[in-house]
Amino acid sequence: MWSRYGRAIRGRYVPARARYGRPIRDYYEELWESLPADLEPPSFERRLGYLLDAVKRGDRALDLGCGAGDFTAAMARAGADAIGADVAEAALERARSRHPAVEFRLVPFDGPLPFDDGSFDLVWSSEVIEHVADTARWLSEVRRVLAPGGRLLLTTPSHGRARVALGGVERFSEPLGDHLHLYTKRSLRTLLGEFGFGEVSVRAVDGPPLLKTMLVATAVR
Repeated sequence: MWSRYGRAIRGRYVPARARYGRPIRDYYEELWESLPADLEPPSFERRLGYLLDAVKRGDRALDLGCGAGDFTAAMARAGADAIGADVAEAALERARSRHPAVEFRLVPFDGPLPFDDGSFDLVWSSEVIEHVADTARWLSEVRRVLAPGGRLLLTTPSHGRARVALGGVERFSEPLGDHLHLYTKRSLRTLLGEFGFGEVSVRAVDGPPLLKTMLVATAVR
């Protein structure tokens, strides 16, 4: 996860610096240290279904923003050569404890991903892009590490007009929160197209018509 704002953790305000200095790293480290060990990611089974529909045996697959590594492990069980990556060492410690046979890597907040060009056939990034401050750099790095013809699969909260109008923008974008961007089907489709991805598909799922809560996007490098 990436963030440009400060946040209160355990009663202490943690400010963010312009280029993600030590305090914001502390924020995510402390966040993962404080989360219950048995916490299941929100909508886990639904998101897992989307992932397993896309992953292929033999895929070189990256779970970018892997957290506790449950999706990474699912890709490995499906026959992929899977690697999980996150910005918080505390998250990776939890992932390695839960899934000792799976490889996990620490990645920087504001630097290039530590992988060669064209390293992966699939990049899965679920509930991450809304936390990314420098979206342009992040997507450029995602595209760089994908092989030609490689697939991007991501999920992010859906913020269609009706949902935002009924709930109010404050509900979805707190001034000191870590959801930095609100995406609609159109804005996410346009964004991926602008960064050179093809065959872009964005679906709104989960919830009644006009009030869907999640976007599922696929694209090809």
